[in-house]
Amino acid sequence: MPSKKPPAVATYHTDTLAVRGGLTRSQFDETSEALYLNSGYVYKTAQEAADAFSGKTNRYVYSRYGNPTVAMLQKRMALVEGAECGLATATGMAAVFATVASLLKSGDRLVASHALFGACHAIFTQILPRWGIETELVDGRDNAAWDAALSRPATMVFLESPSNPLLELVDLAYVSQKAKAAGALLVVDNVFATPLGQQPLELGADIVIYSATKHIDGHGRMLLGLILGPKAILEDKIDQFIRRTGPSASPFNAWVMLKALESLPYRVARQVASADYLARQLQQKWQGVKIIYPWLESHPQHALAKRQMRHGGSIIAMDLGSGKGADAGRGKGGDAGRGGGGGQAACFRLLDALRVIDISNNLGDAKSLICHPYTTTHHNLSEADKAALGITESQIRLSVGLEHPDDLLADLMQAYQKAK
Repeated sequence: MPSKKPPAVATYHTDTLAVRGGLTRSQFDETSEALYLNSGYVYKTAQEAADAFSGKTNRYVYSRYGNPTVAMLQKRMALVEGAECGLATATGMAAVFATVASLLKSGDRLVASHALFGACHAIFTQILPRWGIETELVDGRDNAAWDAALSRPATMVFLESPSNPLLELVDLAYVSQKAKAAGALLVVDNVFATPLGQQPLELGADIVIYSATKHIDGHGRMLLGLILGPKAILEDKIDQFIRRTGPSASPFNAWVMLKALESLPYRVARQVASADYLARQLQQKWQGVKIIYPWLESHPQHALAKRQMRHGGSIIAMDLGSGKGADAGRGKGGDAGRGGGGGQAACFRLLDALRVIDISNNLGDAKSLICHPYTTTHHNLSEADKAALGITESQIRLSVGLEHPDDLLADLMQAYQKAK
């Protein structure tokens, strides 16, 4: 008896797509997705092999080129994101690098928001210029800065929104219009929002990138990256680069991500609800501390967050310094450098006093994790670059997990008292 064929997926909700999207069963009709831990494939005849490599037949030839388990993940994530096509890579940074390296060449111009993850910042400011690619960084919060930067032709616009670590936002619909007028592709790193909290493609983005290591895995187990967008770009350009240079996704890691996707909507919903609760409680209880969270009314881009995000995310930023937050030391009259009286020492005291929340530079995990970006995720940046990004020694980034929010609040409160 043949396996039951799934109905068309166009009418499915995201929760259903996260469980059943892209599902391909073998001849054994297994319930769980099959894990194909193989590097190569065999052929009945030499001619069959020749036809496969020449492109006359469409089949798997080598797992660096394609693998059934990886293909299921790529299809499922494309459905969840609302994209035409998806590609998986070994890591999130491999997804970033494969995208820019395959689509840019000497003489091209990249415009990016200044608020970037440290490794992305290094690629754009150190590696790409060596290849003759012009890079311009702008204050992503400022539409006038985008107007100026995109008043002349560009090849690509790259941004994070919300940004790491201070949760700054970019008006995606506005920048999309400006990018298209300048002839540029818009690439959005959507890790902090997750595909459940923000849909950049609906707002005009061309390509969306994820470090699936974060919320999509959600349990601190695997490295994997995802690139989502139009088939013409992903299959014809980016996939060819991945095949030839080798940052392919592991089938085992892809299988773990497939299983993790099944619970993603429920994990993210709990994390977001807890983060919103904690942000509001800490804003009331932590005197002199700036709490940065997109859906707090005090966030300077709160209206934009409500307009383009479906939730505030699971990340909270905190500034123990002067209370002037992310603008401190960023050319807006705030305290520069070490963030006033709540500097590194106070942050370290708070982190060291925590009993439930772990110190870690990862995020999106089932466990709540906290870090000091100045000395961890962004430590490789120069002092000038940190100042330009508004990153000071007085800031902390909290990734809210699945623990009971009252236990997390109690842990933060006792640590805050000790840090004072």
